[in-house]
Amino acid sequence: MFRVTLALCLLGIVGAQVPGIGSCPNVETISTFDVEKYAGKWYEQNRYFTIFELGGKCVTANYTLNDDGTVKVVNAQVNSFTENPSEIEGLARVVDAKDPGKLAVRFSSSPVDGSYWILDTDYESYSAVWSCQSLLFANTQFAWILTREQNPSETVVEKAKDAFRKYGIIVNLFEKTDQVNC
Repeated sequence: MFRVTLALCLLGIVGAQVPGIGSCPNVETISTFDVEKYAGKWYEQNRYFTIFELGGKCVTANYTLNDDGTVKVVNAQVNSFTENPSEIEGLARVVDAKDPGKLAVRFSSSPVDGSYWILDTDYESYSAVWSCQSLLFANTQFAWILTREQNPSETVVEKAKDAFRKYGIIVNLFEKTDQVNC
């Protein structure tokens, strides 16, 4: 059993560019998060490296509110090596109504929920999204900066980065997502 747990921990750490020692950092999400205002199309501007986005460019996320309060998630990208588009669909839900900025999302290819925590958003220009999984003796962190414009100003991106900086989350490891010739 220990070997299986260790293998899963190592697999989780390899999938994210920012592994950490110990449990996940303590962060707060946006306390007044409004799913309806968040719905619509977002463009990925920056991300921590992830295996599942390897070679991805022109990355977008589209959120649609369902009648039952869940959110349909469609993430799309173009493979920069083959130029083939791909997308994956999932379902997100607010985990606790008292903390609406913490969502759980499950994609069709995954048997488990992932965390999708919104540290900050103004709904109109940027969103700072973070995820962390504690794995026995370590953690693995994912982070994304999403914007409503495909090519936003640097001021907008910096506002999103400030949300990460507030909690000591490393911003200099962000990779810029290619949004050119999409």
